[in-house]
Amino acid sequence: MAIITVQAIAESINIMGKRSGGAMKERIPGPIQEMAQEETAAGATYLDLNIGPARKDGVELLPWVVETVQSCVDTPLCLDTTNTDAMAAGFKVVKNKTGAIMNSISAQPERMEKLIPVAAEAGCNVIALLWGPDGMPRDSNERASMAVDLMMALSEAGIPNEKMLFDPIATPITLGADQIASGLEFLMMLQDIAPGAGSTVGLSNVSNGVAEHLRKYLDRTYLIMLMKYGIKTAIVNAYDKELMAICKGERQDFVDLVHGMMDGNEPDSSQLTGAALEHYKTYKVLSGQAVFSESWLNL
Repeated sequence: MAIITVQAIAESINIMGKRSGGAMKERIPGPIQEMAQEETAAGATYLDLNIGPARKDGVELLPWVVETVQSCVDTPLCLDTTNTDAMAAGFKVVKNKTGAIMNSISAQPERMEKLIPVAAEAGCNVIALLWGPDGMPRDSNERASMAVDLMMALSEAGIPNEKMLFDPIATPITLGADQIASGLEFLMMLQDIAPGAGSTVGLSNVSNGVAEHLRKYLDRTYLIMLMKYGIKTAIVNAYDKELMAICKGERQDFVDLVHGMMDGNEPDSSQLTGAALEHYKTYKVLSGQAVFSESWLNL
């Protein structure tokens, strides 16, 4: 089988992060630059710079973070904020605009109206977030409808499909597996909707609300499930070496195991040990074949 790889968008330079959050608020460049270098060394394709809503000072903060990171690494950037004015200000100082990502333009009219012109002018890649005026789509068909609306609006502004990364939105496994399945169904439909477009997912959303020491197992197996349907990029914890190894195509045996299960080929679980058994049990939960509880790895 061909080796599957995924471009990693490293998520840790975040206003909510322990190291980066305080550094952003106090405008201390050192910790942010160290993290940028660490995530780059770990193999990140992009660095996500997330300042959150930043209502008070976003227009000043995001350009400062961008310039702080650009002064120490050349890794392409992914600018992440719900503040549209801050997004526009941040892109003004991005050096490699065409290689950067805007995270994100949702299927909400006011956000599309403000950000699509900024993205078109920059020539950047765009995460097209399938979140509409009424919030979360209910199923894969609603995702498809939102994707068409976003694709048409982006296309009208001159942004090609190849610059679009559709995000079907990962939901916590604690809410059940139905929405996870709907996201995968959407990825199966994507090339029919927007030929040439890419995709992305914020992996850690699937493990949100789960005990911290267990989250990595869900994120890793979920990434492998997404890989079956051509996920191009993923927003990841670059400090998880095993997760990065999966991104780099270095865990093909586990990929083959999970993809085989997705095709209905049930392995003999009594013959599985270690990480293979962890992926087996975690897939059962994420696919809805087993009920989620925080003891799923011990059952």
